[in-house]
Amino acid sequence: MSLTFEGKVVLVTGAGGGLGREYALAFGERGASVVVNDLGGDIKGGGKSSAAADKVVEEIRAKGGKAVANYDSVEDGEKLIQTALDTFGRIDIVVNNAGILRDRSFARTSDLDWDLIHRVHLRGSFMVTRAAWNHMKNQKFGRIIMTSSAAGIYGNFGQANYSAAKLGMLGLANTLAIEGQKYNIHCNTIAPTAGSRLTQTVMPPDLLESLKAEYVAPLVLWLCHEQCQESGGLFEVGAGWIGKLRWERSRGRTVRYKNQSMTPEAVRDQWDNICDFTDATKPASIQESLHTLVDVLSKVDSEGGVAANPTASAATASSASGINPIEAVGQKLPETTFSFSHTQCILYALGVGMSTKDPDHLRFLYEGHEYFSCLPTFGVIPSQAAMMDGGLTSVPGLNIDFTQVLHGEQYLELYKPLPTSGNLKSQATIADVLDKGSGAVILLDVNTYSGEELVCYNQWSVFVVGAGGFGGKRTSEKAKTLVPPPKRAPDAVVIDSTTRDQAALYRLSGDWNPLHIDPSFAAMGGFKAPILHGLCSFGFAARHVLKQYANNDLSRFKAIKVRFVKPVLPGQSLQTEMWKEGNRIHIQCKVKETDAVVLSGAYVDLHGAPEASPEKLPQGGGLQSELVFAEIGRRIKDMGSELVKQVNAVFHWEITKDGKNAAEWTIDLKSGAGALHKGPYSGKADVTFTVSDEDFMEVVQGKLNPQKAFFAGKLKVRGNIMLSQKLEVILKDHAKL
Repeated sequence: MSLTFEGKVVLVTGAGGGLGREYALAFGERGASVVVNDLGGDIKGGGKSSAAADKVVEEIRAKGGKAVANYDSVEDGEKLIQTALDTFGRIDIVVNNAGILRDRSFARTSDLDWDLIHRVHLRGSFMVTRAAWNHMKNQKFGRIIMTSSAAGIYGNFGQANYSAAKLGMLGLANTLAIEGQKYNIHCNTIAPTAGSRLTQTVMPPDLLESLKAEYVAPLVLWLCHEQCQESGGLFEVGAGWIGKLRWERSRGRTVRYKNQSMTPEAVRDQWDNICDFTDATKPASIQESLHTLVDVLSKVDSEGGVAANPTASAATASSASGINPIEAVGQKLPETTFSFSHTQCILYALGVGMSTKDPDHLRFLYEGHEYFSCLPTFGVIPSQAAMMDGGLTSVPGLNIDFTQVLHGEQYLELYKPLPTSGNLKSQATIADVLDKGSGAVILLDVNTYSGEELVCYNQWSVFVVGAGGFGGKRTSEKAKTLVPPPKRAPDAVVIDSTTRDQAALYRLSGDWNPLHIDPSFAAMGGFKAPILHGLCSFGFAARHVLKQYANNDLSRFKAIKVRFVKPVLPGQSLQTEMWKEGNRIHIQCKVKETDAVVLSGAYVDLHGAPEASPEKLPQGGGLQSELVFAEIGRRIKDMGSELVKQVNAVFHWEITKDGKNAAEWTIDLKSGAGALHKGPYSGKADVTFTVSDEDFMEVVQGKLNPQKAFFAGKLKVRGNIMLSQKLEVILKDHAKL
């Protein structure tokens, strides 16, 4: 089927001859209404005449086409577009073709030589296109052609002014392609080689005959047709040949080291490698181009400096990819230690969306809460140091570019509830390395210990772009697999809004990548604003499952597995869809506003619900606090009536051991001669204290200030907290051992 332009209005600048004339005639022959613009000046921009444009209009009309002439300078872009609107009622296509030459060697180029070239080529294209832009946006259609040149792409002696303007048009076109994408406005650039008045002075006659303008026009028409979805392209064209150009970049070397100045000597020493185009990359956008810089800036400090190019071939590697699984698998990374207090637990809870607006959240936000706890997904935080502190740089067989590392998947399994403070040690091991062709997948197993006790296990799955092709296996039995959700409507859906400051808050848990806070870094990464951490969405989803299916009983949390698919912008809403299959809850997380999937193939495994009958509390059992309460009992027996008068309150104590209730005591100084009860209390206490056996002894012996214990979360109080001051009457003199 032939391509037609019926109903479309085309403006071609510089259409009085050469390439512009061919474009105008071709559009006219295929049904377009054509505005033929030509100032009628000479090759250097001097003079003015209507003859050239009028002649082309006559040719189009003679063939039954529709055309109108315009004689304005392209610097008066509004006038050109107004001609189209007045005559045909719209503007659909703009071909920026007008140009002049003022060739001089650089030393002889005058201000006028420079300015005139830029005014016609670059400024003229800007003025015309800007005048048409809003009309194209409103009608949700537009096609724009910028005319560059081989001189702009490669440079040419005597054309510094012309080369600069022509490459400037390419930059303008590339940006218009980005800004016009959502409005169906496409912008492409051509670098034609054809016989015209601009080339007749530099090409021999026989070559000019072979490079006819009619051999360029078909490309322009295709790029301007509504069927063509190309945008942001650069094409060389001539003699019937068309080629698309793209940028190529060497792998390069990072020559900056942690806490050291970058030196020209370091650049000199790596110069051959910097200029080595082996396995070169081909960035197609500013995002791809600057991705390396973003990662280098964010990682160089934590990686302790970067030496030679991690992606370059290594003598010991199995291939040019720099990956050697035989060397890497089983390697252990340096052990890391994570020291934390209740502050980090609370910051994390806030970072994954917890709020005092929900009463259920207070136990994760207030260290004085009787059931203050740490969220299970906090378990990723101690282990992330293995990823972020540069340990992978020391692993033999992983000669990779860390600027190309993406976080692909995450698995977390808890073996016991996380403590709310302490020191945790993590040991990381390379579990496996997989070859995915376009990249490599590294499975990093991290076991985290409290003392000698295993607390949790993480498996980080990271994808290294461009590191595949080393001949390795594609799958591993060691990988924690993803599981698709059942093919039915979700059993439950929870929608939770993130805040504009969600990423700013989450980063306080240790992921300092500026991509999540600095708008300029986000822009370099291709995002209109800083994005949310993937592990933040991970925390949101786990919270939703715990509340929906475990009533926030943290003891039921076993494991979670997710794949990170797309980013979230702070302020967007997360929609977690859940399917219950036994004790496994399949989940899929989306951005509510866009329906984009954020987490896929994900699930949370829960432990079975506890039996309905309550467990019997272990009473006593070698607790040091028993001696104190025995002394208190003797004192009440001797001075009960007097103490009742002074205190007039009932205090209930819950003594814990290893995080579990171990004993309960009630000091009744409100009735009769007072009494001490051991075990659960059926009456109503004025104040209830929860404290570990060890911390109780520290308080009683004066080694731990009660207020500090309270604010540190070691002593939890509920009820009339002011009455607790009267405990001094009981404990100060009479209960010391």
